[in-house]
Amino acid sequence: MKASKPIETNQTTQEVNQATDLILRVLSVVLLLFIFLVGIKILTSGIKFMGGGFAKTLFNFTDNPIMSLLSGILATSLLQSSSTTTSIIVGLVSGGALTIQGAIPMIMGANLGTSVTNTIVSLAYLKDPKSFKQSFSAATIHDFFNILSVLVILPIELMTGFIGKLASSWAISLYGNVSGYKFSSPLKAAIKPFAKSSKAFVIDTLGLTGNAAGSALILLGAVLTIFALTMIVKVMKKVVENNKGQIIEKLLSKNPYTAVLFGTLLTISVQSSSITTSLLVPMAGAGLLSLGSILPVTIGANIGTTTTALLASLTGNVAGLSIALVHFIFNILGTLIWFPSQKMRRLPIYLSETLAHHAAERKYIGFLYVGIVFFVLPLTCVFLTQ
Repeated sequence: MKASKPIETNQTTQEVNQATDLILRVLSVVLLLFIFLVGIKILTSGIKFMGGGFAKTLFNFTDNPIMSLLSGILATSLLQSSSTTTSIIVGLVSGGALTIQGAIPMIMGANLGTSVTNTIVSLAYLKDPKSFKQSFSAATIHDFFNILSVLVILPIELMTGFIGKLASSWAISLYGNVSGYKFSSPLKAAIKPFAKSSKAFVIDTLGLTGNAAGSALILLGAVLTIFALTMIVKVMKKVVENNKGQIIEKLLSKNPYTAVLFGTLLTISVQSSSITTSLLVPMAGAGLLSLGSILPVTIGANIGTTTTALLASLTGNVAGLSIALVHFIFNILGTLIWFPSQKMRRLPIYLSETLAHHAAERKYIGFLYVGIVFFVLPLTCVFLTQ
């Protein structure tokens, strides 16, 4: 009996340490989210400072929806984060450097580009054909779901503009003009002093003016945004990895809608759909998960990643909130089209299995697919347009 006391004490101490670690991580994420929002506000200030001509100089290709789509793919592939890309787009729209209609295809492109991370992860299994086939199909199912969604929704949007109109009407309703009273966000009030201080530092301390000052503010805002998102991923990744086996076992064995919810909540917690989907690739490579289990989690990750842009829009205006809602509406529509029917759900699974089969037989196909789809094609088109 005496020997059991130290064991119980050690267990209690371990539980306390784990709880303390979790609390510290949560508090760290809260602080990093605040830094993230400050970065978005500074970026928006830089856009406004530079004036409307900046839009034509840097984003003249957004008049062409295909170029806009490809630029979204390229930006996200390079930044390795659709959350970062969409948040920057929100800042650009809020600052008037980008129109809502011009940004819609770019948002869709960001959705496509984010799947490059888990596709690259799957290439680590090239030496084992069976594991590679399983992991590559698990990774590219994200690609095909987004590609199919774009193929259906983008043409309809270009013909009708319904997503932009719906998002704008929601934004106007949500933004805060009720009975003549304008909503005053306490979050914006907390962020404003930091944005003002940054602007004063660039103009008064550094002595920059005009486009130079605007560029400095944009750079500072982008650095803070990327830093905050990167640190959020690092802070939360350990928690997710330590519990992923138990979470997967408990949740993915239930119905697919529970798996969608799991993917959504997991992505919101780590602020990265790439982390959520990339965690599934090794499990698929080991034969632990089927594509039928992975698809709903991927869809949930698509929905969960829209919260970053929605958070970013809290520091902007109606236009910024509108484009954040476009991201949300696009992913919800994609889910409604491809997920409820089992026959429709089979299409992205079939396409990913077919590509993985050919890539397993000819390994260079995997590299060509990643290189051409995510980098060479969009980079070439954007470069030629510029």
